[in-house]
Amino acid sequence: MRAGRVWLLISAAAFTVLPVFAQSGELTAPKTIEAGGAFSIQSAGSGKGTLYIVGLGQVLKRDIQLGETTWFAAGSLYNAGHYMVVVTGEGVDESGSLDVAPENKPADLSFLARPSRLPVGLHDGITGAVYVFDAYKNLIPASMPVEFALAGPSGETQSRIVSTRYGAAWTAMDSTPKQGKDKFVARSGAVSSERVIGQVPGDPCGLKMSATPAGNDIRLETDPLRDCSGNAVPDGTIVTFTEAYNGVQSTVDVPLKRGIAQVEMPAHPGATITVASGVILGNQIRWER
Repeated sequence: MRAGRVWLLISAAAFTVLPVFAQSGELTAPKTIEAGGAFSIQSAGSGKGTLYIVGLGQVLKRDIQLGETTWFAAGSLYNAGHYMVVVTGEGVDESGSLDVAPENKPADLSFLARPSRLPVGLHDGITGAVYVFDAYKNLIPASMPVEFALAGPSGETQSRIVSTRYGAAWTAMDSTPKQGKDKFVARSGAVSSERVIGQVPGDPCGLKMSATPAGNDIRLETDPLRDCSGNAVPDGTIVTFTEAYNGVQSTVDVPLKRGIAQVEMPAHPGATITVASGVILGNQIRWER
């Protein structure tokens, strides 16, 4: 029974204190401050007291003189959000609230660029997304311009300006026509962030082979293989030679070496020979010798 009475007393105390905090109007605190800004809070009463500022990201505790203004230096409160302000002391229970807003000045960018490697000449093949933060790592929700710029290895450039929405901005860029490394830059205010995008040749374009006698065989050789933008297709790319004769088909896969592929196949008069690389078809030769 005694334990039950103690529990009831605690419950009653809790319910009598909460309305005092909610209804007190003696505390004077700013409604909103900028992250890292200096501010002050005025309390009522006299004697010694304790001031608490409590939020999800930060908690401050200060021993104060009741009835006087308590000053907080710049940088004291820097995490954006909603804070409860509580003052306690002899005969004093006061509460209020204040909001900490992000600075409206970009100080850091989180820049995501995808993919890190892709073929040349792809429309909207490169995507970039930016999140804009202030000096205290708070996401800045206010709309502000972000410039995206993509520079190719031969100096060709693309750029566009996008306004942030709720702290984020995004765009898509075409991969440039030349293989190499592109510099992808995002800039807002005085801060910028850079990513490097590797560009490789696209699919072979204009695949062409020639045929010459080689004893009882035919020597087949491609011209130097390039993509449609003129970039050399990398060595190791597979080229497929196919010979069809009297209903029989022979196929040989050959990797590019120094930009070309070559092979020797049996010389059958009337044979039809084709060449391909992936889904790209080249010319066809009918061997009559």
